[in-house]
Amino acid sequence: MERQQLERLLSGGDDTSSAALSALRAGASYVIWDGTTSCESLATVYGRRLRHTLRKGIETSGLARAVQRLDVYGRPVRLGQIRAADGSWVFMLFLDQDGGTLVACTGVRQAQPGPPRPGIR
Repeated sequence: MERQQLERLLSGGDDTSSAALSALRAGASYVIWDGTTSCESLATVYGRRLRHTLRKGIETSGLARAVQRLDVYGRPVRLGQIRAADGSWVFMLFLDQDGGTLVACTGVRQAQPGPPRPGIR
């Protein structure tokens, strides 16, 4: 998928889609994988991730909404990912089977590496 097409899919969306679009325009890397996955299985997996991130205090964006959308969508979805250029956020994209419509988008803040510990390289 061309970067401009992905930008169009992300424009006019919610706050998470807007953040993913901003990251993309700032030089983020991205991939849209071939093939599809059951939205029901993804709703289950991302529901677990939602509970995990809430327990651990990990910052997310749009995760609860993505789980809800996947839960009701009912058709296979294509997966994509946007990784911010500075590594601070990773956004998961859930597209319709043809890749022409954004079904849901979620982001998770990545843990920043701490200073090196003595004796560990």
